[in-house]
Amino acid sequence: MGGPVGFRAISVFLLLVLFSFMTAANFIPKEDRVASNFWPDDGLRLGLDLRGGIHWVVGVELEEAVTQELEFVRQSVEERLERKQVSLAGASVDGERLTLQLRSEDDRAAVIEAVDDTGVARGTGGSGLDLEYALTDDWITEVRERTMLQVLEVLRRRIDDPQRGIPDSVVTRQGDDRVLVQIPGEQIDRDRARNLLKSTGFLEFKIVEDSDVSEEALRRRYPDGIGDDRVILVEKDRQTETVVAAYLLPKVAAITGAYLEDARLEFDQTQAPIVGFRFNAAGGEIFGRLTETNIGRGLAVVLDNQVYSAPSIRGRITMQGQITGNYTSEEAADLAVILRAGSLSVPTTIEEERTVGPGLGQDSIESGARASIIGLVLVLFFAAGYYRLSGGYAAVALLANLVMLIGLMSFFEATLTLPGIAGLVLTVGMAIDANVIIFERIREELRGNKSVRAAIATGFQKATGAVLDANITTLITAIILYQYGTGPIKGFAVTLSVGIVTSVFAALLVTRLLFQLYPGERNVQSLSI
Repeated sequence: MGGPVGFRAISVFLLLVLFSFMTAANFIPKEDRVASNFWPDDGLRLGLDLRGGIHWVVGVELEEAVTQELEFVRQSVEERLERKQVSLAGASVDGERLTLQLRSEDDRAAVIEAVDDTGVARGTGGSGLDLEYALTDDWITEVRERTMLQVLEVLRRRIDDPQRGIPDSVVTRQGDDRVLVQIPGEQIDRDRARNLLKSTGFLEFKIVEDSDVSEEALRRRYPDGIGDDRVILVEKDRQTETVVAAYLLPKVAAITGAYLEDARLEFDQTQAPIVGFRFNAAGGEIFGRLTETNIGRGLAVVLDNQVYSAPSIRGRITMQGQITGNYTSEEAADLAVILRAGSLSVPTTIEEERTVGPGLGQDSIESGARASIIGLVLVLFFAAGYYRLSGGYAAVALLANLVMLIGLMSFFEATLTLPGIAGLVLTVGMAIDANVIIFERIREELRGNKSVRAAIATGFQKATGAVLDANITTLITAIILYQYGTGPIKGFAVTLSVGIVTSVFAALLVTRLLFQLYPGERNVQSLSI
């Protein structure tokens, strides 16, 4: 054996050895694989339906996004009017409605022009000197869609963080205003995961103007009120949830988490967990000016409207800082993940939470394996009995197909789900179908009195189009399933897609190679088919 056929045979053999190695690694216990330098650490993963896990449906409060957008419109209109030296008697946002109060009828035309210039608001009525507006339908759709994409991306970064990511987790959109999150296995504590999903993660830094032991004590110092440009926020003991201090702070933050470049778990001099952060260049410049001009004053670190700490500024700080707060290591690490992923632009609520037990897990795997083996044996028996030697070739190609399928999925660390097992069994049937098409074409050529070599070549040539046509259409279906499906359905689509590729490879290349090895160039008078 030599030449191109020999080279192909050696190449296919080495490929099968590689995939056999990847397949065999799945049967080695995880601890042994990690401890060994020979076996790969990871392989085929089991999905939520086989391994169990936690399932959430997270609702996104998109109405809040519309309200925020109207706030932007209000600010934009006021800035435009200020340039025209026109002032409003008042402006307020209530839900999805913006109300502008004119000082006189003379201002009406200027205000209407300023609103029209934004291009995103439409008049909805009003009376007297009040004008009422709402966002246009197209802009509401744009705002909701943009917000959903932002929330989806932030949640995905939190769950699939590069340093503390959870393998095989699913974070995908469900409907217009929900996000589906699934975490297989017991990879994360339920409360920690819930905090990752619910925390808005809006970080602010504000200079402390005054403080006391409680909000009531602080408010007593200001009998005339604290003013619209200030707020009182409290710091709580993280263990007991009791208020330990209240702070008078400016309403607008001096700098926010939008300038953060990185955040990570660190330990202070007493080995207590803290969160270290680093600003980008622009943030460092702002933070430097802020700390330089407020040395000796308190700097409140505010996360989601709660003060986490308020240390005194001892000197100019630019790029780096710390957030302390009596954390455990896990709490500090989770907070770092939230800060790295960025803040959610709108609140979220957990609408559905349930634990999915691996009730079907091991039983399903064993049943699926049993069904695959029984189906495989029956198919091999039929193929060998009906097509004789050629059926044996089909059997070899089918086994090669299964090895390549599992090996390829293991190589890419794909997830095997319960529907994925169904896809595995389906692939067995599809793989033998391709060989049946080829063998029937060869039989037709032999009945036309062609030589064995010519019949084999022509049979493969004529069957290739039919095999590719059938498998490509199924592959397109699998791709669509993967694109729009979720969880186990995606698992089915992945198994089916990989199975189609390997079955076509096995039928058109492995089976063809076996025919090239025997009868090959030999001048035989008949073919066992």
